[in-house]
Amino acid sequence: MNKEKLRQDELKQKEPVQKDINSQELEDISEKEEMKVDVEEKEEEISPEEKLTEELAESKDKFLRLYSEFENYRRRTSKERLDLIQTATEDLMITLLPVLDDFSRAKSSFDQEENNKALKEGVELIETKFKKALEQKGLKAMQVKEGQKFDAEIHEAISQIPAPKKKLKGKIVDTIEDGYYLGEKVIRFAKVVIGT
Repeated sequence: MNKEKLRQDELKQKEPVQKDINSQELEDISEKEEMKVDVEEKEEEISPEEKLTEELAESKDKFLRLYSEFENYRRRTSKERLDLIQTATEDLMITLLPVLDDFSRAKSSFDQEENNKALKEGVELIETKFKKALEQKGLKAMQVKEGQKFDAEIHEAISQIPAPKKKLKGKIVDTIEDGYYLGEKVIRFAKVVIGT
């Protein structure tokens, strides 16, 4: 009997706790239902015209975003296309620069001999036409002079020699190979000798 009495007492003690839990759950459920009712009432308060206006505003916003993305894409692809064309021209120009150097060497070799005056004039004429054709495509020669300050952005130092004059110390003494620009970009650095 004592055991049964103990069990009944335990059950009685648990019942109020269960009632409290159940009442708490009921309160939570009723709050959720009230919130749903509030949301539904707000939705009912919005008129169909207001809904259409909101949808139209959203559609306009999406359209503007899509339009700006397309414009950015169009600009980017046109820039990439121009870069590709310029890069193709750059490769061709780099390939043709040694030929231009050969013309300069041939011209200087004719200066040593007086017998080949007609041949010298012919080579100069071909060199001039060749240079003009390359200049029309955007090639420009760098103007490097003796005594000019060394600039690592456009010059490449091949060697250093003792400066023949004090004012040439740390400056360009001689140009070994001309440098060239294609548009604003350096495609070949001028190879120079610097005085120490």
